[in-house]
Amino acid sequence: MGEFDYIIVGAGSAGCVLANRLSASGRHRVLLLEAGGSDFSPWIRVPIGYARTFTDPRYNWMYRTEPEAALDGRSTLWPRGKVLGGSSSINAMVFVRGQPSDYDDWRGAGNPGWSWQDVLPYFRKLEDHAWGASEYHGAGGPVHVHDPSAAVHPLCKSFLEACAAAGIPITRDFNGAQTEGAGLWQVTIRGGVRVSSASAYLRPALRRHNLQVVKDARATRLLFAGTAATGVEYLRGGTRTTATARREVVLSAGAIGSPQLLELSGIGDPQLVGRLGIPVLAPLPAVGRGLQDHVCVSYFYRSRVPTLNDELAPFLGKARAALRYALRRDGPLSMSVNQAGAFVRSRPQLARPNLHVYFNPASYSTTTSGPSRRLMNPDPFPGFLMSFNTCRPTSRGSVHLRSADPLASPSIAPNSLSTPEDLEDVYEGARVLRRIAAAAPLAAVIDSELLPGGQIRSDPEVLEDFRRRAGSVFHPCGTCAMGPDSANAVVDSRLRVHGVGNLRVIDASVFPAVTSGNINAPTLMVAEKAADLILEDADAPPSSLRRERTSTLSAAASTAPEIR
Repeated sequence: MGEFDYIIVGAGSAGCVLANRLSASGRHRVLLLEAGGSDFSPWIRVPIGYARTFTDPRYNWMYRTEPEAALDGRSTLWPRGKVLGGSSSINAMVFVRGQPSDYDDWRGAGNPGWSWQDVLPYFRKLEDHAWGASEYHGAGGPVHVHDPSAAVHPLCKSFLEACAAAGIPITRDFNGAQTEGAGLWQVTIRGGVRVSSASAYLRPALRRHNLQVVKDARATRLLFAGTAATGVEYLRGGTRTTATARREVVLSAGAIGSPQLLELSGIGDPQLVGRLGIPVLAPLPAVGRGLQDHVCVSYFYRSRVPTLNDELAPFLGKARAALRYALRRDGPLSMSVNQAGAFVRSRPQLARPNLHVYFNPASYSTTTSGPSRRLMNPDPFPGFLMSFNTCRPTSRGSVHLRSADPLASPSIAPNSLSTPEDLEDVYEGARVLRRIAAAAPLAAVIDSELLPGGQIRSDPEVLEDFRRRAGSVFHPCGTCAMGPDSANAVVDSRLRVHGVGNLRVIDASVFPAVTSGNINAPTLMVAEKAADLILEDADAPPSSLRRERTSTLSAAASTAPEIR
């Protein structure tokens, strides 16, 4: 295949950012490998098209978890993007950073440079915000952040007024000075078209002579000289190919793909890797551990007033919406159905919000959840839904190889609801949703609570319902966590893999802890900051780099378990 300065595995949310930034100067030759194909599809460009890509294996890995005892033994669907742009090409486009304290926690876990004040400049750098530049927002960046307030469904106003009546403050900007409260979600949409990492970062860079993008390229293992990464082996069209990296290999394959590729390459828990017959290159027991996700449940309501159901359920309504979009790029097809929500403290004594609430002016109570759910086929009557999940779950799961076959899906074990804190938030979340539903003017709009139904009241009943119906909000992270100690972290604060040379992981898998909201914006930020770290190291004198790296490797070796 040839020799490059940098090889990036995965053209997803993070990989596209890196491909743009690392190739921008023209000094470095960059190879970007993507297991999926092109993002040129109307189902990706049209915002509500994620109703289709959610279940389309052409664009989606369609992962499934191991059966979860805490969720009634169910195996749940975990969509992840398998296409240029990755999950940013198939997500619901909500752009939220989380709470500032989330990042102060990252710094407090031993990761200098990752506090809120450290990362805010990178959030501003990536933005082209509808409101222009300010203390909290950027203008002119690659990612357009849209304010949908002029076009959201009128029922969103009822939701916000009910929140205010229930004692939840209103915020105009979840990404500004007031991150707590109820408000409207900002979204990555420009002119009625989805803004993905591919459209924002990769497409403008494709004409650069020093950037090469290879689609349909499935990375199978990393190549090494000793313990220093030298390249990547991948399959394309049945042909096995290798590419060499003069400087670094960067894994941006996501919270599932990155730990999978590390283990395939002999980096991970030596007992697990060795049991599969893979030679152990670096004993890092934290690889694949620390999996975190947001698990939510929806409460469905029959409405006395029209909702999006009235526009999108009938065939003629769909036709009108499609014609409106084709002619004007507006209407319900130009938006996310996730339009409003809140970050809430369920108890006033809490220091920060513990619950993430969603409001959707449509409902799907008569369709099956998971792969059979169709956002373009809502209930045939007026309805809406509210959902909740805990902001910072304390349960931890894992992603590990099932076998040494690089084409086999790994085992995903979320281990949901495995702590008392997460169970308590299930009870608290149900109370918060019902408090909002009982407040004016939303109470006057509600004809009935369809699911779980008014008869479900006690904590045991609420928990039983959650176990039966809850599912992922698709925010997996933490499986290659950042931290100073190689016994419980995979990368250091510069995102270099402990004990291994010339190898970094840069995607949501490095989150030390999941952020309080949707994770696409934080993933873009991580990649923006990481690009600067890589370029700083590229420009540093070789002697200083060797000293720093030797110090890091020695520290990793001192805490690594003995191989027997």
